[in-house]
Amino acid sequence: MGPFNFRSLDLNLLRVFDEVMAERNLTRAATNLSITQPAVSNALRRLRDLLGDELLVRKGHGVEPTPRAIALWPVVRQSLAQLQESLAPDSFDPASARSTFVLAMADATSATLIPPLIDIVEREAPGVSLRVLPLTTRDPRSLLDDASADIAIGYFPAVTSDITAQAQMDNVIPHESLRLYDGEYVCVMRRDHPLAGQEITLDAYCEARHLLVSFSGKPFGFIDEALSGLQRERRIVLTVNQFFTAGRVVASSNLLTVLPRHFVNIANLHDDLVWRPLPMSLPPVHVDAVWRPERRYDAGHTWLRDAIARAATQTTPQQAAFLHNQAHLKKQRSGPTAPPPSTP
Repeated sequence: MGPFNFRSLDLNLLRVFDEVMAERNLTRAATNLSITQPAVSNALRRLRDLLGDELLVRKGHGVEPTPRAIALWPVVRQSLAQLQESLAPDSFDPASARSTFVLAMADATSATLIPPLIDIVEREAPGVSLRVLPLTTRDPRSLLDDASADIAIGYFPAVTSDITAQAQMDNVIPHESLRLYDGEYVCVMRRDHPLAGQEITLDAYCEARHLLVSFSGKPFGFIDEALSGLQRERRIVLTVNQFFTAGRVVASSNLLTVLPRHFVNIANLHDDLVWRPLPMSLPPVHVDAVWRPERRYDAGHTWLRDAIARAATQTTPQQAAFLHNQAHLKKQRSGPTAPPPSTP
């Protein structure tokens, strides 16, 4: 194959490639593009010939991308989005919009953000609908990449570290994030638990029986990582995937669990539960919104991000001051360190 001639590239081929990558199915891609399936196949063949790579190979009822296609797609998708915004910027009128947005978050995050967010939606965009998906992982990027969710919100330390590193090294950033608020995890137990009236030592904590909240179902979490660093471990006898379930179980058992401190009050569990500081040091807990960078140019998505940020300002007065920094919102990049959590 000779050297690639950029002047021979038809941008329509990239549009087809982007749609097929998103759908992983030629028929659905053709429907979305309002063209025939043979036209999609022909466009992919021409692009393969230009690039010298198969790009997508048939698998079952769909197609599977090659490593070259996987590496190329973020560049193509972001470039097409920038070009569309420059040539034909879209508009979004919240008052008349009939859009549906999909958010992925845990129940504790939903309990914090959804009440103020739905208040904003009802005031400003009564025709907009929200769908909330439960998180099943601490890495939601696959949900965003396959368009299952518009935005993921939660504690994603590894993801936000990757985003920061890629922003420093690469011209194309596969994901973007915005710091919403800071939280704190605490040890929670029923009010008459034998450990409720004292400071919990590391020995007492490790000797107790524990309930783990695990989105993925794996019986090992970041608390266990911290204990492993101290050459200690705890006995996990129950694993659930919701914070509210965990709160109800420990309220009627001798199990300990770890919950976001603010969630105890939000979920009306304060009459049944008490919390104590954890007996080990943990890194700061930051709650971030994460999305694909091409959504930056979508006017509806921009409104949604701003609405989420405004909803987050209602968590504490300190976070309100932080999130009203409009320059930060316009950058749509990982923000500076948020202020410390408030004292209850």
